[in-house]
Amino acid sequence: MIKIVLIDDEPKAIKSLEWEITNFCKDVEVMATFTKPKEAISYLQHHDPDCVFLDVEMPEMDGFQLLNHFKKRNFCVVFVTAYNQYAIKAIKENAMDYLLKPIDSDDLVFTMEKLKADKKNGRTYDALEERLRSHTTKRIAIPVEGKLIFLNTEDIVYCESDGNYCKIHLANKKPLFISKKLKEVKSLLPEDDFFRVHNSYVINLKRVSEYLKKDGYVVLDNQKEIPVSRNKKSAFLDKI
Repeated sequence: MIKIVLIDDEPKAIKSLEWEITNFCKDVEVMATFTKPKEAISYLQHHDPDCVFLDVEMPEMDGFQLLNHFKKRNFCVVFVTAYNQYAIKAIKENAMDYLLKPIDSDDLVFTMEKLKADKKNGRTYDALEERLRSHTTKRIAIPVEGKLIFLNTEDIVYCESDGNYCKIHLANKKPLFISKKLKEVKSLLPEDDFFRVHNSYVINLKRVSEYLKKDGYVVLDNQKEIPVSRNKKSAFLDKI
């Protein structure tokens, strides 16, 4: 049985989510619901749910501020919000998942199944946090259309800016096109392996085959030529 707590300042949103859980999710118990974050904090300090479904924008305090009251969390977090611009911040908070309102029942069921699998395998919040942060696994979570796609960083060849969007070029796979700026994606990547050689490009240093010093280009192992800015050249060579 998965035990969860729902936190949202809108009573209708809580009722809707609770209805979805009751009708589509098996072996899940809603322990408590809260529309006031301070009351939720007090409850969570004395109870042990498996997961908290947490709204982001609330008038008393937002979801991220609520989590700051817990130096070490013994529960995982699923953010539930109508605004997709919080996805990157949710990832940095090591959220287990990120669902957009109105919640799709299939997405909700998928999230619950992940919760059950983690609990069955004995993965605590700390284990999940370590899995997301660990440089040994080198995996990152990328928000795409309200979902998180987990990528092995070694499969990322380079990332390309397109204004407020970014294209992630993968080895032997189709590129991912996401509505995030290049600098936001760069912040998710391990610094030792990735370098921003140009305003428009971040490259995987392990994928560099050649550096054409005269022309100011690097050649990646997929034969793609990427320009290196003059002001980035020295730092790039130090990295290599």
